[in-house]
Amino acid sequence: MSLTDEAISRIRALVQSGDLPPGARLPPEHQLAAQLGVSRNPLREAVKALVVARVLDVRRGDGTYVTSLEPRLLLEGLGLAVELLRDDTLLEIVQVRRMLEPAATALAASRISAEQLAEVGEHLTAMCAVSDDVEKLNHHDAAFHRAVVRATGNETLSTLLDGISGRTLRMRVWRGTVEDGSSHKTIAEHQAIYNALAAGDATLAQAAALMHIGTTETWIRSVLEDVENPQGGADGDPAPAGPGTGIPDGLWPDLGEKETR
Repeated sequence: MSLTDEAISRIRALVQSGDLPPGARLPPEHQLAAQLGVSRNPLREAVKALVVARVLDVRRGDGTYVTSLEPRLLLEGLGLAVELLRDDTLLEIVQVRRMLEPAATALAASRISAEQLAEVGEHLTAMCAVSDDVEKLNHHDAAFHRAVVRATGNETLSTLLDGISGRTLRMRVWRGTVEDGSSHKTIAEHQAIYNALAAGDATLAQAAALMHIGTTETWIRSVLEDVENPQGGADGDPAPAGPGTGIPDGLWPDLGEKETR
């Protein structure tokens, strides 16, 4: 373990033990270095790393503080990490979402308020009105799912699912469904989720969410297979891209920019 890693570990231990609770100001650099048994340079690097991780906050002219340590803050970087993933790893992310989101939707069905349900419905209505506009579909789709999970009242779950549903991958999937002429099917899946929430039926809500995510997973898997095993024509040319081919123009093979719905 490097000296910097050791300093990070020791500061983290102070935070975890409650010796440095949320909002606490760290001791002066020389004092903290002596307390941790490290020199100032590794300590400075450790502080920089913990600032990036949103554990610490440097306030110029005031000192260094422990942040609120709220889930949304600490998991903030997850979305960026997902945006950088490629190929089969993206499929794994969708599989993680398949394990979490149906359960979250079921929980939302038992907790959602009339106001929260109305918000979900507003985004569904907007999706129906812009069924051929990828940008707007993407915006309202993300807001739809965010509102559903927020209705669980579980901030950690909400932050986690928001993080693994990156914007770019979501946009890619919507572009593919619009060009393939199947956006109406995806919107119908959202309608099924809304209907289950409105009925307060947790079992139905879970099933509807599972079906929706399963559709997305199947679509991504088929595109990955097309990229890995392109079917050439009789003259040996690469398979065409575009509507009806399963590989929309401008969509693949840059799978690193895909995003789930």
